[in-house]
Amino acid sequence: MTGFNPAQTAIDQQWMDEALVLAARGLTTTQPNPRVGCVLVRDGSVVGRGFHARAGQPHAEVLALAEAGERARGATAYVTLEPCAHHGRTPPCAPQLATAGVVRVVSAMEDPDPRVAGRGHALLRAAGVEVTTGVRAEAARALNPGFLSRVERGRPWVTLKIAQSLDGRTALANGDSQWITGEAARRDVQFLRARHAAVLTGIDTVLRDDARLNVRLSAEELGIEGAVRQPVRIVLDSGLRLSPFAPLFDVSGAVWLYTQAAEPSPRAAELQARGAELLPAPYQPGRGLDLPHILQDLARRGINEVLVEAGGKLSGAFLAAGLVDELILYQAPILLGPDAQPAAALPTCTALAQVARWHWLESVPVGADLRHTLRPLLPVQTT
Repeated sequence: MTGFNPAQTAIDQQWMDEALVLAARGLTTTQPNPRVGCVLVRDGSVVGRGFHARAGQPHAEVLALAEAGERARGATAYVTLEPCAHHGRTPPCAPQLATAGVVRVVSAMEDPDPRVAGRGHALLRAAGVEVTTGVRAEAARALNPGFLSRVERGRPWVTLKIAQSLDGRTALANGDSQWITGEAARRDVQFLRARHAAVLTGIDTVLRDDARLNVRLSAEELGIEGAVRQPVRIVLDSGLRLSPFAPLFDVSGAVWLYTQAAEPSPRAAELQARGAELLPAPYQPGRGLDLPHILQDLARRGINEVLVEAGGKLSGAFLAAGLVDELILYQAPILLGPDAQPAAALPTCTALAQVARWHWLESVPVGADLRHTLRPLLPVQTT
């Protein structure tokens, strides 16, 4: 932690915690930008607050300065991410803090975006502003896993969601899966979708379930202001089997289809006419579309966090490739038996040393079901 002052630590953590609470208000809306909160404090009292709500709208620091007005002079700014120093859709924040007379900036972490990456802190120091970094850094990183993954690893953060029985099955042998989990768990999934920039699935799931993959809660239910941001719906469809009349197109929101590179066809033209964007991806017979390539492409397109809701084959492919950053299991108190379809089709292991191991973050009741959240014990692939 640079500029560390032991006597100030507890106070800095207290105000940074408030800034983190503000930042979390943008949990479902800021894509592709990070979630950022700012608190301006002078003489032990808050004079301005702000959080970034949507891309293109004012940043947290600007909103806090606007609320504080002249009271910002002599204040300390607590910001959950290094103030930006570049012109994007909005002007940079670091010089505005300095011009407003802020005498100290406490940031949770440096911004890894190469357009910033220490430049905001350097600009503030050059203007005579005291800078302290690293306060509640771990909590700040936890708030922006997708943004950090996209910038630092070149791919989105991947969450795999599975609804399964006690014996690890997701559907009967005939494919019947509606509904394994209860209404409360299905409602909980809506919050998951709202939090992710994109929802990804395979063509078999879309065809079998008439999946729409959209957020069906209102802004009021989500606790946000303004319109609900629908995630991009991504379908892996190597052979363009998706019908232009699929229910997927009956709701608002972008639809991206990853498919084999091919010559234009009547089916492709029909899907494009319905609003689908067709994206080529390498394909290998027996292995399907290249998942690392797709994730890298999504990062280039500004996608921070991807929720995978798929059948056992695609879920297993993501797991086997080490591409899952977080696993969320909704477990219903039922048993489907050995002939039912498995949650994930994984390659056969011949020794326990080959088995992927996970650690539990939490297990909480959701209605009659349980929601388990797990992370891999070993680092997942970076490409």
